[in-house]
Amino acid sequence: MTSTLEIKNLVAVIDGKQVLNGITLTVPQGEVHAIMGPNGSGKTTLSQVIMGHPKYKVVSGSVRFNDQDVLALTPDKRSELGLFLAFQYPKEIPGVKLLTFLRMIYNLKTKQRLTIMQFRKVLDPLLAALQVDATFLERYLNTGFSGGEKKKAEVLQMALLQPAIAVLDETDSGLDIDALRTVCEGVQLLKQQTGMGVLMITHYNRILDYLTPDVVHVMIDGKIVRSGSKEFAKEVEEKGYDWLREGSV
Repeated sequence: MTSTLEIKNLVAVIDGKQVLNGITLTVPQGEVHAIMGPNGSGKTTLSQVIMGHPKYKVVSGSVRFNDQDVLALTPDKRSELGLFLAFQYPKEIPGVKLLTFLRMIYNLKTKQRLTIMQFRKVLDPLLAALQVDATFLERYLNTGFSGGEKKKAEVLQMALLQPAIAVLDETDSGLDIDALRTVCEGVQLLKQQTGMGVLMITHYNRILDYLTPDVVHVMIDGKIVRSGSKEFAKEVEEKGYDWLREGSV
């Protein structure tokens, strides 16, 4: 069964300010959808609402996944259902080793109680496939990590959890070209191996050179104003967002 994330007429507010103004979007498993838009257009708000951040209040509309009402679920239940959020700025957690964290989330996902030795049999093939050095596991989660290392740790989490749909919130933030290429290759590998769908939020076109989208959406003022192909994304980068805001389509 192919999983589908369906968002219809979604309106959401934070601190009394309406940020999403009627978002309608469908992301099937196996496809890559990119959302572009200027600062303040509501892109990150959409990712937070999808995963259930308590600061954001949904006024109207719906978010359904596998024909279930996502908005009625807590964030952990949304994750169990097959949704995953990669943060723009992953939190640092001093004192918790990456290996410990990964084993914990895997055991919770699979409802197992694997020992470290048992878990390494699951993890080591993923390290090899994603070209992650095993010494990485002994460092505290995201503490002192470079931008690329933080995003690589999230790709490793995706590989373990195997979500049906991954939401990538500005994964290209803070990455140089080499780090961006490495992270995107990891996401592409997971997509090929698991059939994962991707909802990718970005400011810039450059990430689309490494993770080719099936559809590109432009969000302005809390609405999706136009959708198109990768070539449309290049046109947006050349012309900027004002031509869409002004209705010159």
